[in-house]
Amino acid sequence: MKKQTKKTVFVGMSGGVDSSVSAALLQKQGYDVVGVFIKTWHPDFLACNEEEERRDAIRVAAHLDIPFLTFDFEDVYKKEVADYMIAEYKMGRTPNPDVMCNKYVKFGAFLNKAISMGADYVATGHYAQNLKQSTVSSLVKGVDSSKDQSYFLWTLKQEQLSKILFPIGHLKKTEVRKLAKQFKLPVAEKKDSQGICFLGMVDLKDFLKHYIKEKKGNVENEKGEVIGWHDGVVFHTLGERHGFTITKKSPDDKPYYVIGKDIKKNILYVSQGEKVNNFAAFALGGIGQGTHDGLNYSPSRLVLRDINWIKNIPKENRNYQAQIRYHGELLPCKINYKISNAGKAEVIFEKQILAASGQSVVVYDKDICLGGGVII
Repeated sequence: MKKQTKKTVFVGMSGGVDSSVSAALLQKQGYDVVGVFIKTWHPDFLACNEEEERRDAIRVAAHLDIPFLTFDFEDVYKKEVADYMIAEYKMGRTPNPDVMCNKYVKFGAFLNKAISMGADYVATGHYAQNLKQSTVSSLVKGVDSSKDQSYFLWTLKQEQLSKILFPIGHLKKTEVRKLAKQFKLPVAEKKDSQGICFLGMVDLKDFLKHYIKEKKGNVENEKGEVIGWHDGVVFHTLGERHGFTITKKSPDDKPYYVIGKDIKKNILYVSQGEKVNNFAAFALGGIGQGTHDGLNYSPSRLVLRDINWIKNIPKENRNYQAQIRYHGELLPCKINYKISNAGKAEVIFEKQILAASGQSVVVYDKDICLGGGVII
């Protein structure tokens, strides 16, 4: 009888509950588990709790009696996540740094280094499922809909998925918490981390103002009347209702939402309403698209670039659902490839939508994440 060799998995351990439980579950399943803390870039002006998080990860690794490594990907994170985010905002777009962090750091640099060091797999604490059938993988939503993170994973490819494990994707957060206590993990009572990937709960506008100069401009309503001011159109995205000042208002006014922006003229367009997606955006957050023509422009089509389909190319004229922002509404849609530019696709929605250039549009077939692209 040939002796079976244990599979080795490098687990990205952030010091939080989810990744710690992931490591414990894999160990229980018989894997050789190696804990890895990923060091990333932090700006000098931000308070950094990275060493504290690393100490928590070390404590968990010691409790599980597994090896522990630290990978320094500061340069990759700075270039592919932080610099990308700043450059996109400078151009008036709305980027998604968490998508880029997964693409270039967790399932780029981390995955590649782990495999080069002899790992069979890498694992993270993402709430998503990697369901494998023969040699093909499907990326499926996490069971806990309130925590599902498949939206941030649309750039994954089959080659990567063949080497990725999501140990808690089939669990609800409450179950993960219970397991943390059962495993007696030292972080069992730790609160969830939030905010931008690795940077944490940073105020985005405060962060950007260290790199982008403020420029005061007018806030206009859908009639073209100046009703307030803002400190730079690039700091705002469609659907926001904070961060700008309305000077012409009455006590009965409803909140104003950003429905468009003109980058060249530095004008922010706002309107009132209960649901942002009921508005028609007359400037899709684009570069100089904001010619004022009331609310006549009703976008129900979005052209995507940087397309990635995870398993199969979605069929035209078939009904799918698309998500435009994390935890956003799943919107009925169809895919069209018959557009002039190769390598792009058009998503056609059943109703008008409010979306900004640079945002990720992720396409689903029920619970299966098909992939997505970035709004042009």
